[in-house]
Amino acid sequence: MISVIIPHLNQAGALEACLKSLDAQTLARDLFEVIVVDNGSAVSPIDVVAGHPDVSLKYEPRPGPGPARNAGVAAAKGEILAFIDADCRAHPDWLSSVMERCYSSPAGTVLGGDVRIWQPDNTELDAIAAYESVFAYRFKLYIERHGYSGTGNMAVFRRDFDRVGPFAGIDVAEDMEWGQRALRAGLRFRYAPEMVVFHPARGSLQELYAKWDRHIAHYRKMAEGRPAWQLRWTAQALLVFASLVPNAVTVLSSERLHGTRVRLKAIAVLCAIRTHRALTMLSHLRGQRAVAWNR
Repeated sequence: MISVIIPHLNQAGALEACLKSLDAQTLARDLFEVIVVDNGSAVSPIDVVAGHPDVSLKYEPRPGPGPARNAGVAAAKGEILAFIDADCRAHPDWLSSVMERCYSSPAGTVLGGDVRIWQPDNTELDAIAAYESVFAYRFKLYIERHGYSGTGNMAVFRRDFDRVGPFAGIDVAEDMEWGQRALRAGLRFRYAPEMVVFHPARGSLQELYAKWDRHIAHYRKMAEGRPAWQLRWTAQALLVFASLVPNAVTVLSSERLHGTRVRLKAIAVLCAIRTHRALTMLSHLRGQRAVAWNR
């Protein structure tokens, strides 16, 4: 059995779409369970979950997707743990691919799949969606360059998860921190492009800025205390700004975008985001900034 674990916070509409996509899986329903863990929503998703009789609802009061996923793992009965976010939609073959790749991969393998931007049929990508189609969820790059995967589309055997231990809390980048511990425990991450989930694009530049504000606060917390961290941090901020040119080339050559106008829109957002990231990183040298932790 596969245990699908979904952390949830104030996204009832998105959760409904996620659960519908799991109802439509090609894998036999008796081969997987679905566990939703609410993390303190203003309104409990009990009505949404009630519309899907085979889905169980748990609660985790400690804030953060990491503790919510841990609560899902504690309740899980499956040999395989499959993680997806509440605002994602699974491809119909997602769980079939998870099962096939888990049992055909070497022991000690953690799988990271492909996360694509959800787009209704016959509509042109707007600027945010065009940008995120290229840069938002680069799981292949994370695995190849850093060795770990994001948790929005990840699968691991329960026995291997237990070797690593639970996810950390809201004050760190829990997927990065868990991935680093997994590597130290001897596990290896592999990219599985056939494991596909879809994520809607964010609605505005402000939402993208808020996302990066949270990430940068996590990274600063992980960086401080290391030797000469301020100097390294400054260099990284300047590299973020300098990355505009090579990443514009990435946009122009991306197979996920079609047409000159869409590519130019993506480059415009790229310029705004990289500038914001660099300036925000430099501002952290004056002290930690207050961040809204998506609560």
